[in-house]
Amino acid sequence: MHTVAVLALDRVVPFDLATPIEVFSRTRLPDGAPAYEVRICGPAPEVDAGMFTLRPPWGLAGLADADTIMVPGRSSNPPVPPEVLAALRTAAARGARIASICSGAFVLAATGLLDGLRATTHWAAAAELARLHPAVEVDPDVLYVDNGRLLSSAGAAAGLDLCLHLIRRDHGSAVAADAARLSVMPLEREGGQAQFIVQDPPPVPRGSELEPVLEWLERNSADELTLPAIAARVGMSTRTLNRRFREQTGTTPLQWLLRARVRRAQHLLEATDEPVDRIAGQVGFGSPTAFRERFKRVVGTSPQAYRAGFRGAAAS
Repeated sequence: MHTVAVLALDRVVPFDLATPIEVFSRTRLPDGAPAYEVRICGPAPEVDAGMFTLRPPWGLAGLADADTIMVPGRSSNPPVPPEVLAALRTAAARGARIASICSGAFVLAATGLLDGLRATTHWAAAAELARLHPAVEVDPDVLYVDNGRLLSSAGAAAGLDLCLHLIRRDHGSAVAADAARLSVMPLEREGGQAQFIVQDPPPVPRGSELEPVLEWLERNSADELTLPAIAARVGMSTRTLNRRFREQTGTTPLQWLLRARVRRAQHLLEATDEPVDRIAGQVGFGSPTAFRERFKRVVGTSPQAYRAGFRGAAAS
């Protein structure tokens, strides 16, 4: 039987810890037999889980012959005990599959195993992961990344997506679909993390010479604005305006404007029942097709799917 070891470290996030335990322990093969043996392993007899103390039944020895090791996130990222890093490296060397959930990517990255590979984590922690581990290619937009033996997922519910993906790899779509139904989850979700990130336009420092024009762009983002018109507004040449924008916002005036329009569209999709094509015109896109393409590029999903996911919560 395939053995899944769930690593419990101090400050483990209970949700991230429980996700692989519940999903894998409930998975059944077509004949009704359990698909996985699940172990909870920790480097100490007691683990601080914030709201409670956990006593893992297995020590790090439980990782020694595990087929898959799941590394849940932690609410903070203190140094990883050296014995944990050594155990993970040893497991990887013998061919074990290791997967992180949420900020568990920091633990996996600390082993050096992710160097040169693509990985993800919760979007709010992605920049910090990239800063601490520059050899890791951090992708903040996806729900999970599969490098074969090394995998990583974004936060919270993305851990479910990753577990279901692993089950499908191990036992096929039918078993994974049954596990998804038990979890009240689709087997695959449309889009990535981008749909959950507040898509504010890039900020500009207070007191900047661009601050007045950015406020003006925000107020008039639905108008038909061109680069020459924006440049005339601030009394600059288009070349100078582009250069100043890149220096102070990291993007161009038109890209900043498009991001502002998408953010306005997100609000309208969440808070109104206006048809998508009408919203496209209200926020300043010349055609519904252009709006859908830009929205998908920025948010990672379609306007219709975004509304389906967020309309109920906003309305209530």
